Amino acid sequence: MTEILLGTHTIKSHGVKVVKAHIHNWLILVILVVIDGLLNYVEPFHRFVGQEMMTDLKFPFHENTVPVLVVPVIAVLVPFIIFGVYYYLRKDIYDFHHAILGILYSILLSGVITDSIKDAVGRPRPNFFFRCFPDGKAVFDQVSGDVVCHGDAKIVKEGYKSFPSGHTSWSFAGLCFLSLYLSGKLRAFNRRGNVSKLCIVIFPVLAAVLVGISRVDDYWHHWTDVFAGALIGTSMAAFCYLQFFPCPHYEDGWAPHAYFKIIAERQSGESSESTIRFPNKNESNDIETQPM
Repeated sequence: MTEILLGTHTIKSHGVKVVKAHIHNWLILVILVVIDGLLNYVEPFHRFVGQEMMTDLKFPFHENTVPVLVVPVIAVLVPFIIFGVYYYLRKDIYDFHHAILGILYSILLSGVITDSIKDAVGRPRPNFFFRCFPDGKAVFDQVSGDVVCHGDAKIVKEGYKSFPSGHTSWSFAGLCFLSLYLSGKLRAFNRRGNVSKLCIVIFPVLAAVLVGISRVDDYWHHWTDVFAGALIGTSMAAFCYLQFFPCPHYEDGWAPHAYFKIIAERQSGESSESTIRFPNKNESNDIETQPM
């Protein structure tokens, strides 16, 4: 039955039907995009930064090793390509649709959570000093002792968004989802000792880890920021993946829940049809034999 159904649910035959069935999920996804966009315009909490605190905030301020625009490429575009290749091979619209919807939810939920915490906490970045005082001349309020920044307003604003790491949470949200997806498709946990499959599964996680390390190396984040971002991204990836797919170590972990639901419905329909029995010409009808 499973092999017969492969290739029978394509974008052309069932694409519109699947999207309509999940239209509410797509609408909520749009709302998350709007919320995350608005959070970037919110002025973060300006935490007190005294002169004695500057020792840990005086690291060099330079460009990112992993630019902001590269993160969506590795966390979204690369998984999309892999989902597309798998769809091309198996022609399963449910798998393709749920993979895309799941990873987008994983990333956007991580983004909303991360940006909300950033704005609420207002932790200074390790390079905050040179954001606040680009000329190296520190100025502090004589009464409160807080910093009086004279740097570019946008750069200073970003300086209060250290915790947690957005690069890291996005990377882990997308690449850990991809890792779970690959582990299910490759049946990496089938207990047959094929360790080579684990190498493929771990590679996306390694890429996410390297992105996180680059944030510390660039002095844009403290290590605790990266750890928190990784925790958020990994949690969202796991939660969102399990909404659409079985746990990868299950026997049926290679396909979405919807696929096996269809199989169960078809098997149920076939069994019910086989139990229907019509009387033949040589048999009397129950109604006719009943006493009036």
